Amino acid sequence: MVSVKQQKRQASSQRDACGMEITMELAVLADIHSNHVALEKCMEYALERGISDFLFLGDYLGEFAYPERTMDLLYQYDREYHCTFICGNKEEYWLKYRKREKDYWQEISSTTGMLYYSYSHVRERDFNFFEKLRLAQKLQYASLPTLIACHGSPFSTRSGMRPGNEESKRILEQIEVDYLLYGHSHVQGITEHQGKIALNPGSVGVGLEASGMAQFAILRGEEGGWREEFISLDYDRQQALEEMREAGFYERAPYWSLLTEKLILNQLPEGICHANILEEVMRLCQEETGVCNWPDIPEKFWEKALENFGIR
Repeated sequence: MVSVKQQKRQASSQRDACGMEITMELAVLADIHSNHVALEKCMEYALERGISDFLFLGDYLGEFAYPERTMDLLYQYDREYHCTFICGNKEEYWLKYRKREKDYWQEISSTTGMLYYSYSHVRERDFNFFEKLRLAQKLQYASLPTLIACHGSPFSTRSGMRPGNEESKRILEQIEVDYLLYGHSHVQGITEHQGKIALNPGSVGVGLEASGMAQFAILRGEEGGWREEFISLDYDRQQALEEMREAGFYERAPYWSLLTEKLILNQLPEGICHANILEEVMRLCQEETGVCNWPDIPEKFWEKALENFGIR
């Protein structure tokens, strides 16, 4: 008997608008960060295209409410389609924190409140899932060129790769295959260097330079090679924000949650995100107190950092 998953994979080849044969399509999704509303929108689009092969590049949980809803969707997709899952830095966080000798994430804190919340919703089944994930994986689809899938880079979940930067070129020089798929930076785009390509599909949940859209990529296998198609989709952002309010995010991590809201509503100044606000927070803390030990950062420095960037 042929399973549902096998049936989904038995799509016949087709041709694109230029007459090139399409042997398959692979949807590549990264950095969901618990935004199950955006994930469902992206998957709906891909499934309507007839795609049945999916590659997920890590950071499944994070900034949004009800993480278990995201995980349950991923389990469902894995049952019904051909899915590959890669480890992200957030998955490393949950696993390492589980082995901690002491608690250091605070439940009410703009610095660690969201980490505490997400971790508190990780179930035993989820931990088992995370423990099996790999840092990087070579993937072969039919006779198409081999892909390497990772989160930050094949060597670290927290690499500084971004489309077009020197780190991306350095990493491409170190790998043997011609296609590298990665996430982590939340910036959609490609780097071409020495005949190789590094592709970031963008973030499903909290994209940067994305105008608040949910982003992913589709790789099309065409006559022995891959052709990328970047996708940006609007989704019910108000639902995502309403769930954040229901879960008490603005009390748990007030300034972090405000940044998330501004980011998905496309209301932050260009180039501003959680990471560079946190850098400013830590600079202010160091400047006033002489020392800044993450995560023990008073809320007043978050308030001041947002003021410095003109964020209300």
